[in-house]
Amino acid sequence: MATRKRQPAQKKKILILGGSGFLGNAIYKELCNYFDTYATYFSARKSFENNKQFFHYDLAEDDVIEIVSQVKPDVIISCLRGSFAGLITAHMHLADYVMQHRCKLIFLSSANVFDAYSQYPSYELDKTLSESVYGRLKIKIENMLMRMPKSKMAILRVPMVFGGQSPRIKKIRQQLHLKEPIEVFPNLVLNTTTDDKLTQQVHYIVNRNKSGIFHLGSTDLMHHDELIAEIIKKLGNHHPIFKRVYTTNNERYLAVLPKDNLLPKNLQINNQQVIDSVLVK
Repeated sequence: MATRKRQPAQKKKILILGGSGFLGNAIYKELCNYFDTYATYFSARKSFENNKQFFHYDLAEDDVIEIVSQVKPDVIISCLRGSFAGLITAHMHLADYVMQHRCKLIFLSSANVFDAYSQYPSYELDKTLSESVYGRLKIKIENMLMRMPKSKMAILRVPMVFGGQSPRIKKIRQQLHLKEPIEVFPNLVLNTTTDDKLTQQVHYIVNRNKSGIFHLGSTDLMHHDELIAEIIKKLGNHHPIFKRVYTTNNERYLAVLPKDNLLPKNLQINNQQVIDSVLVK
């Protein structure tokens, strides 16, 4: 009796919204060799225009569902930036689409959803509360997703992101070169991550079909002024000018610590690894 030949498993189809941004593009580069990966771009660059996996998307002008309906992804990863009204409308449409199709939405959120809580770090199941317009936007989109079945969504709360090619490190290098003052917040206690570690974590969440809320920050905390001083020390023999900004007389926390949705040890990171990452090109 002839045995039926086993068909190879079909690659999971991923659509990254905001694939021309710093984090969106880093996630695309991490996933594209493993999944059937597509992305959107806004800023016109030849590398995106010539890549058949990329679609031009203008948040203010275009309907995101046109691209989603064309790609028919298994997973949508939203790294979108832009006007707040446009972001809310786009995510409302995405939530409706995901509910009607065999699809999951992964949303890159921010530690700022907790920026009104200043006396302690925040964990996955803590109630969100923000004083900033940006934080309130992220909360609004998170709340849309949390009305969906858990299996349909993942919320990834991300702290400050560093890394050799990150906008934050590029700005610090420029300020050092121009001998400009670098703002530090001595009373701010935070955790951090790198673009490389974040993309590995996203890869794991996609590959293992994980759902729910994830805090993707380092497992330890550090004062902002100490962190920036250590990063500059790592960058070389500089004599930085610091502008110390005190927003409060007390220590203020802006940290998203993992507790309920812990990732494997190799996907966790600490602040020293973040500091060391700034020399990686």
